[in-house]
Amino acid sequence: MIIKAIALNTFKEAIRDKILYNLLIFALIMITASILLGRLTIGQDQRVIKDIGLASMSLFGMLIATLVGTNLVHKEIRKKTIYTILSKPIKRYEFILGKYIGLLLTIGVNILIMIVVLFTVLGLYKLLYADKTYTADESIGYIFLLKAVLLIIFELMIITSIAILFSTISSPTLSVFFTLGIYVVGHLTVDLKEFGTASKSEIIKNLSSVFYYLLPNLENFNIRAEMVRDININSQFILYAIGYGILYIATMLLISILSMEKKEFM
Repeated sequence: MIIKAIALNTFKEAIRDKILYNLLIFALIMITASILLGRLTIGQDQRVIKDIGLASMSLFGMLIATLVGTNLVHKEIRKKTIYTILSKPIKRYEFILGKYIGLLLTIGVNILIMIVVLFTVLGLYKLLYADKTYTADESIGYIFLLKAVLLIIFELMIITSIAILFSTISSPTLSVFFTLGIYVVGHLTVDLKEFGTASKSEIIKNLSSVFYYLLPNLENFNIRAEMVRDININSQFILYAIGYGILYIATMLLISILSMEKKEFM
């Protein structure tokens, strides 16, 4: 019940954040504008719309997680409300988990809105410019789209856990840079490992291996290219990505909780 109360309070605070609305509005504009960009292509219209829609979900979801998440714990410390919270019968792991779940609720609502807008845009495009009859291939295409959205959600769950971690150990400004850096490098870990393998330096090889296993491999959650080409992603890969995501999230939250346990607020 305590975790639920903290989560709901975090959710209420987050939805009042102006940054959140600015990012959401911009994401919705990007998704809506994709219908115009789709018209510039030949025979690839809906694929372009889907790709831009998914890219918007991933990018703006990440920005929400980063800009809001990296300030969650630090804000309580800055305002000294952390003293009031922890003076009550609230354990620190409950505080961290409540904050994390509350931010996930915020991101989830935003993703849901973007999904509705994306499907509406696809429906309008089909109504205005394409054949109005649905085929079996199109139904499969929408299933692929939902698979891609599911993996984006897990990617954002990882980024949120990382943002929460940095919020417990660093200032908001540094936390934003660290989280953004991990997001970028997380999509390049395979390239980083290949670079280390090709290097003649043992130090670079070892460092690249360390970063490869230490940082999240976010490309596990990126199937946009396959989705827009209607290439089926088997369930085994989806389950592997979800399992990997859950393990990484649990690790980040555990480190966050241990970091909070070591802090002295009294």
